[in-house]
Amino acid sequence: MKVLILGAGQGSRLLPHTEDIPKALLDIGGKRLIARQIEAFASCGIREFVVVTGYGAAKMDAALAEIAHALKVSIRTVYNPFYSVADNLASCWMARAEMQGDFIQVNGDNVFARDLVERLLAAPEAPVTVAVNYKDRYDADDMKVTMQGNRVLAVGKTLPLDQVKAEAIGFYIFRGEGPARYRAVLEEAMLEPAALKQWFPSAITTLAQREPVEVVSVTGVQWCEVDFPADLEQARELVATW
Repeated sequence: MKVLILGAGQGSRLLPHTEDIPKALLDIGGKRLIARQIEAFASCGIREFVVVTGYGAAKMDAALAEIAHALKVSIRTVYNPFYSVADNLASCWMARAEMQGDFIQVNGDNVFARDLVERLLAAPEAPVTVAVNYKDRYDADDMKVTMQGNRVLAVGKTLPLDQVKAEAIGFYIFRGEGPARYRAVLEEAMLEPAALKQWFPSAITTLAQREPVEVVSVTGVQWCEVDFPADLEQARELVATW
């Protein structure tokens, strides 16, 4: 299993915290955010990582070299030169050559520990699996999921609230034929002019319209997404309890 981390963004909603460093390098309880991610995966035996970089790429490269040495893992980077003008569908497309064999794709702004990784790895094998969280209410910034049973119908922020069943928390597992199918959809999507302003979950929706996309629940596992300054404080408070 390989891990692909999307870490090209600056995190402009976190300014001024990200004025000089990418969001993935923010300090979360004495460790860089991306270091916590890689450490959680490495503690479950995963040794191969690919990180898509963009904003502050040189600082990311230096930090990742330190992390690779400390954790004795392999980390390669893919530079996305379009990070300032395109959303993360383009980052996924830039990394398509790395989508060989089974892999987990994760957003570079999630804070989590080993127990979440264990939940992902224990998911029943399927070509494409989306990690979801179930809750009572969903807000405008949630990456919402509509479903029929355990099968995903669509993933997006603007789905009708009366149809939403869960939120996608930024972890996607690809196994078997899944990576090839994902690459094909990314290639297809990037032929459209609108692709530069799309998030990669639009590609997951396309996949779900063609074949089964499954879910794995992480409800009850502690995690945090860092998008705003308040999230940063929440993340630091969370890891202090670990």
